[in-house]
Amino acid sequence: MEFMTEKLLFIFLFIFIIHSIETLAYAVRLSGARVKMIASALSLFNLMIIVSRLANMMQQPFTGSLIDTAPTTNALEFVESQYRILISASTFGTIVGILLLPTFIAIFSRAIIHLSEERGSIPSLIKKGFSIEYMMRGLKHISLPKLVYLKNIRIKEIPFKLFIVNMIITAIYTIGVLSALYASLLAPDRASTAIMASGLINGVATILLVIFIDPKISVLADDVVNERGSYLSLKSVSLMMITSRLFGTILAQVLFIPGAKYVAWLTKFMI
Repeated sequence: MEFMTEKLLFIFLFIFIIHSIETLAYAVRLSGARVKMIASALSLFNLMIIVSRLANMMQQPFTGSLIDTAPTTNALEFVESQYRILISASTFGTIVGILLLPTFIAIFSRAIIHLSEERGSIPSLIKKGFSIEYMMRGLKHISLPKLVYLKNIRIKEIPFKLFIVNMIITAIYTIGVLSALYASLLAPDRASTAIMASGLINGVATILLVIFIDPKISVLADDVVNERGSYLSLKSVSLMMITSRLFGTILAQVLFIPGAKYVAWLTKFMI
């Protein structure tokens, strides 16, 4: 049976885009602090997160269908290989997001200002952003990361515990759906229960993100606006979080099978 199918490539592209968007979402807070308009920046940040979450829900049925079309012989090894390719899509998407970060900080800074001028109208902002004039302006801001961007960043200011927590949460979020789907193969008599557990896993990861990560970054951004903190500190922590996110997608490869076994074991207590 063919391993690399059009469906697999389609899902790969979908996940690639999702993780690129979620990585670039970090640029919104940096842009908001840069132009001192945090509230407007958060509305743009929430829009990006909603788009990525919606895209993530849209790809789940297609990812699940890979199990339905897997060969009857060596199904576990076949699906595992396909799912590991999909996990790698999250890593590549994060890397591309990192490469595009300087470009999008510049673009988002202007987008936040335009959003304020449009009195918070997202449709008007989108209409303006996709006009030929503004698209040509946007092309002028395209730039790749440079070593000077890391100038004056102090490692000592980076909270190591936050780095580890964000890495683990990212890994859980990356494999939540995939491990639950794979668990349905490990426990075929409890397949439906295992699949439905994916929502619980991603929900827990999202709650942990909201409790432990988002508030700390938001406070740092507020400190910059209120002149109680430096933009350099916010940039240092944001770069740390993005790097942590990248390592989290790599850690997901390690946790994928153990996570699936844990979900399969957990379903014993759900029926």
